[in-house]
Amino acid sequence: MTFRLLIDECLSPDLVQLAVAAGHVESTCVRNRGWAGTKDWQLIEQVVANDYTLVTHNSVDFRGQGPGSLGGEHAKQPIHAGLICLNSAMVMDLDRQLDLFQLVLQELASLNDLVNQAMEVFELEDGTVELEIYDIPESSQFTGV
Repeated sequence: MTFRLLIDECLSPDLVQLAVAAGHVESTCVRNRGWAGTKDWQLIEQVVANDYTLVTHNSVDFRGQGPGSLGGEHAKQPIHAGLICLNSAMVMDLDRQLDLFQLVLQELASLNDLVNQAMEVFELEDGTVELEIYDIPESSQFTGV
């Protein structure tokens, strides 16, 4: 399965090259699309309309506080192509972004899609990495739609 990944402006556009090399050839970044500076509520419109899976470090704005306390722009969408959040207890420098994104790409290789799901990657202070996939919005949030 290939994904149309959209790298948010809070992350390096270098991630696009990794995505394309991993076979996600329609991947791009907010900067290359001319959407830098776009408000989150406007960006989510582009994400949904263009069937992108958003990759961001701006996690709270797009997924809320996480499982059990969802909110943010993705939780407001009845259907979307997925959300990927890269997080670390350390400074999110380029090397850290590249390392965490490589883990994401390995995980994506085993998935059919991320429709209405979020993939959360978090590096803890001791260097261990946790990866979680959960529904966003929660399945009960949009019953009847």
